[in-house]
Amino acid sequence: MRVTRGPRSGGGIGAQKKRTRHDGWTQARIRTFMETLAHTCNVSEAARQAGKSLTSAYEQKRRDPGFAQAWEQALDMAYDELETLLLRQALFGTEQEEIVLDGEGAVKGRKVKRAVPLAVGLRLLLAHRKEVLESRAARTGERPDGEDAVARIHAVMAEVRRKRGLAGSG
Repeated sequence: MRVTRGPRSGGGIGAQKKRTRHDGWTQARIRTFMETLAHTCNVSEAARQAGKSLTSAYEQKRRDPGFAQAWEQALDMAYDELETLLLRQALFGTEQEEIVLDGEGAVKGRKVKRAVPLAVGLRLLLAHRKEVLESRAARTGERPDGEDAVARIHAVMAEVRRKRGLAGSG
């Protein structure tokens, strides 16, 4: 427990007891976790970098709505980066230079390999696709079955009916 100063009913300042966190999720650890998650799209690595277990990270996500929201935002950022990277690799591929040495260590030959290694990135995209799409839909407020979309469809249908009515009466 730690003691802080707070307002008293008589207008003075009195001591208040506040519980210190026992789960070990300090602000620094949370920041490290979220930054790593945003850079790697890997919850296990983010937990390891923050010095916490994977189980602890998921428990914290379940317990703390703010943590869960930051988690979603970090995954969104990582997912956006991954999409960009995969698009770039799909368009331009990757290059790797292979150098062949002789027995004495002198360069015998060079070979440039060009490839489009998408399997790992595709697996990551698919693993987080549902979560990211739900998060994006929640942020934009537009869903295919949302009230906005239904209202727009009704407006378009009313306009079509109106135009048909005008065309039929002439």
